[in-house]
Amino acid sequence: MEQRDEEMGRREENRGPERASESEEIDRTLEQIMDNQKQEKKKRPGKKKWILAAGILGLGILGIKMVSTGGSQTPVVAVIPLEKQDIQEKLSISGPVSGTDSVDVVSNIHAEILQMNVKEGDKVIKGQVLAVLDRTELEREVNIARNAYEQAVANKEAQDKEAALGYEKAVQDFQKASTDHDRNSQLFAAGDISQADMEQSANALNDARRAMEKYTVENGRGVSDRSYGLQVENAAYELEKKQEELEKTEIKSEIDGTVVRVNSKVGQFADKVEDDKPIFSIENLDQLELEVKISEFSIGKVKEGQKALIGADILNGKKEEGEVIKISPTGEEKGGGSTERVIPTIIRVNTPDTKLMAGITARAELLVRESKDAFAVPVSAVFDSGEVSYIEIVENGKICWIPVTIGADGETKVEVLPADGTVLQEGMAVVTSPDPGLTEGMEVMVSGSQEGR
Repeated sequence: MEQRDEEMGRREENRGPERASESEEIDRTLEQIMDNQKQEKKKRPGKKKWILAAGILGLGILGIKMVSTGGSQTPVVAVIPLEKQDIQEKLSISGPVSGTDSVDVVSNIHAEILQMNVKEGDKVIKGQVLAVLDRTELEREVNIARNAYEQAVANKEAQDKEAALGYEKAVQDFQKASTDHDRNSQLFAAGDISQADMEQSANALNDARRAMEKYTVENGRGVSDRSYGLQVENAAYELEKKQEELEKTEIKSEIDGTVVRVNSKVGQFADKVEDDKPIFSIENLDQLELEVKISEFSIGKVKEGQKALIGADILNGKKEEGEVIKISPTGEEKGGGSTERVIPTIIRVNTPDTKLMAGITARAELLVRESKDAFAVPVSAVFDSGEVSYIEIVENGKICWIPVTIGADGETKVEVLPADGTVLQEGMAVVTSPDPGLTEGMEVMVSGSQEGR
């Protein structure tokens, strides 16, 4: 027993340096992978989910089981056979459901609400009276404005008449003064009147001309000063404004739709709704739409006419059909301190008799890419070195790196396409958690299903 204990002690001592070396190797590998991940983030922010997942799983490979064979340790890796299957890449977004047309009904008339003709859920048509306000004060103001207008019109008419008569007399006086001056000019030339008489005649003609020219003339007729016309215009404007306000005491719907909110009641003032809410909110619910905002990194995969499947809690797991009908020509800030931009997009709900309702949040799923009979591997099986993506396979007990490009990106699996002239074959043993520490040609042991051909 003592001999055996001594022997085991010596083995433990011999293993000490090996374990220390193994620990140091693991530390170095961990540090390398962390550096790679940091560089990757700097190079490509917003990298697709499979790259991040592969990096994380790459860290997990440090926990690979090591098997001692003849004094050396061989990594043990898990593999799965490379298979072909259909891959669908989908884009999921969410947003509020709303009607295709909506309006908030408000009033700036300070008058009490006397009647409320509709309630929430009622369907209305354009021009329908929704509520009636107290008209008493506005009717009084309309009468005052009408009297002011009529008085302004009467004043202008009186001034027009006075101006017409005055201008007519001024013309006659000018014509007489002109005739007298012509006759006096002849008499003065013959020496029959004096120079003073001639000057008096000329002054009378000038006075008559000035008296005639002071009138405003339209179509050969004297009219009142322009200020009287402005008084009529101002009075007419005030009367029209008061009449419009009086008409607005009947609050009407501006669209066909459904009353979705009533925020006031009889007895309240129309312009003093609580929290500055509209009196009514009306939406056209005959056609619903989903308003979503798509990331600038994904909008290139979306186009008008693209079909969508729409889900919501209210549908109890069922899906309804939709279609992208509008993509905004400009982006906007995502908010929340993010520098990312988003593009407002409208998806129309096409399912007849939809169970969706305005105001709830729904999820839309867009099929952006589909590959049939494609080589597919788990997201974690693809590793991105920063410039090249690759998968690792086990062939004849050794690691082989195969550079690939990514095709359709599914939820849990991605399509891999061989790069640099390499060939993929069904049944290849793909390492589920690739790691740069498993270098080309390294011997490994396979756990799980199989080793590659």
